[in-house]
Amino acid sequence: MKAIRIHKPGDSSVMKLEDMPVPAPGPGQVLVRMAAIGVNFIDIYQRSGQYKGALPFTPGMEGAGIVEAVGEGVSDFSPGGRAAFGFTQGSYAEYALVPADKLVPVPSGVDLALAAASMLQGMTAHYLTHDTFPLQPGHTALVHAAAGGTGALIVQMAKQRGARVLATAGSPEKAEIAHAAGADEVILYRETDFAAEVLRLTAERGVDVIYDSVGKDTFDKGLSVIRPRGMMVLFGQSSGAVAPLDPQTLNARGSLYLTRPSLGFYTATKEELRMRAAAVFEGIAVGWLKIRVDRSLPLADAALAHDALESRATRGKLLLIP
Repeated sequence: MKAIRIHKPGDSSVMKLEDMPVPAPGPGQVLVRMAAIGVNFIDIYQRSGQYKGALPFTPGMEGAGIVEAVGEGVSDFSPGGRAAFGFTQGSYAEYALVPADKLVPVPSGVDLALAAASMLQGMTAHYLTHDTFPLQPGHTALVHAAAGGTGALIVQMAKQRGARVLATAGSPEKAEIAHAAGADEVILYRETDFAAEVLRLTAERGVDVIYDSVGKDTFDKGLSVIRPRGMMVLFGQSSGAVAPLDPQTLNARGSLYLTRPSLGFYTATKEELRMRAAAVFEGIAVGWLKIRVDRSLPLADAALAHDALESRATRGKLLLIP
């Protein structure tokens, strides 16, 4: 089989397409023939060495396909079934070995490419809006990078839960995407000071929660526009890591809450994983949750996909097709 392999950390050029034997599933494992592979910032963090791991490795944490074979003790999947996974490394390949308890069934009403595109970002949007800060009618949320894959899903889920959504975007084109996702107001942060505009739009009260995947460029200013006892949810760092923070800052700004969540802790059990995936798939099947796929590229072009994501030149999800 063909697989992308990384032998040393670095820029996108360190990813090499290589031939490898098709693995056989061991006890509790499922072999999936990949139909589509999701590309995410965590792949870049792992490739660059920001997230440390053993070398060499096959990157990729997300995908969907057809079950090819199952290992001993696997009873809830069988060859020919449709399945998807997130947060399991090794998806940049024609076949992936996945622990059965990390795999979810894909219903017939959901396209496999959309399943691959929605696992990490969809479940991330779900836990952020349903559990990290459970949005309710009357809440106001600020969503940074609202035209991105995760951002647009957060906007949709926030609106589905009855919240008012303020969004930031970098261009009029991206603002249209955020509006289409349901944002009530979109702030063009390159033209307008987003903090001043948030305070104006909230009559100086501030927002109940900020969902921030940008990090360095937005974090400090964001703390100034959260209402007392509100929450900063930092779940990414596309602009770079946030500087160390004196906890007294949170006190001075109004006894704020700060959390740095990740999907792994919100899908820690098979039951929770399948609950979140099922909720995302149901939204897709019913039609209220729209997955925007920016482009699909051949597996061999994984470097191009990483370059596009790092340059923030995307308008939705990037997929690799084996």
